[in-house]
Amino acid sequence: MTRYGSFPGSRPRRLRTTPTMRRMVAETRLHPADLILPAFVREGIDAPVEISSMPGVYQHTRDSLRKAAAEAAEAGVSGIMLFGVPLEEKKDARGTVGTDSDGILQLALRDVRSEVGDDLLVMSDLCLDEFTDHGHCGVLDEQGRVDNDATLERYAEMAQVQADAGAHVVGPSGMMDGQIGVVRDALDQIGREDVAVLAYSVKYSSVFYGPFREAAGSSLTGDRKTYQQDPANIRESLRELALDLEEGADMVMVKPAGPYLDILARVADEADVPVAAYQISGEYAMIEAAAQRGWIERDKAVMESLLGIKRAGANMILTYWATDVARKLG
Repeated sequence: MTRYGSFPGSRPRRLRTTPTMRRMVAETRLHPADLILPAFVREGIDAPVEISSMPGVYQHTRDSLRKAAAEAAEAGVSGIMLFGVPLEEKKDARGTVGTDSDGILQLALRDVRSEVGDDLLVMSDLCLDEFTDHGHCGVLDEQGRVDNDATLERYAEMAQVQADAGAHVVGPSGMMDGQIGVVRDALDQIGREDVAVLAYSVKYSSVFYGPFREAAGSSLTGDRKTYQQDPANIRESLRELALDLEEGADMVMVKPAGPYLDILARVADEADVPVAAYQISGEYAMIEAAAQRGWIERDKAVMESLLGIKRAGANMILTYWATDVARKLG
């Protein structure tokens, strides 16, 4: 190669010289519309309760949830994913409060939908774990194992109740075989073809869910390894993805996000629908804890973690920082 002037002739650093240059040539950009806010609403409290393992995140009252939803919409966030936390005494083996039209989650869906209308996508976690006294994501059989097909019947009912309560999007998260097809059929049976299904296609059995258990008031004993995926596996995730797409998923999700960016990239390459990733409670807690100790710069770490998820292929990101980040992105 002919060189003109001093070696080297190729200098990639030229494109890093100033903030304006770096901004212009950036390959990945975050936007408020990329973000979805997960939020918890708890029955029987008269003021928001901060989650000790997730500083800055709260179990909301119905009123404070409405306010949080309005703030998210104003900031330009695209959606809010709701999780209900019922009174402990209302939990039972079948999670019946989860399909009660007056259950805390259904009341919250109505509240938020009346508050934001269509300005924010009102999304609902479709799972039994918050509502069962054993804390599992489904109905148990006589041997104490999660009964896949009996659970699907409960999911079908839950989908219909959540749609009636105002959900734009339902998110089946229990990792039961066949759940997407059953939920889609249940919605279509009541004429709710307009309600979208966000499939938790890839949901690993992860230690990083720890803080979520406090946030959701989980009653779980044991683990969920018989239905959530093994962190060692990739082909299993792609098989789950293919099945969910075949069953009619409108969008798909990878959860957790940060520890599974390789999986997220594979899913983004394979899927012909929008791809979401959930930056879960443990990911949030690690950054907040390190920042509180002065070990990292909080805001920069938050943005870098989200950029990594977006760069790996996520179209949407569920993050507890959604409203805060959306305001900063402006």
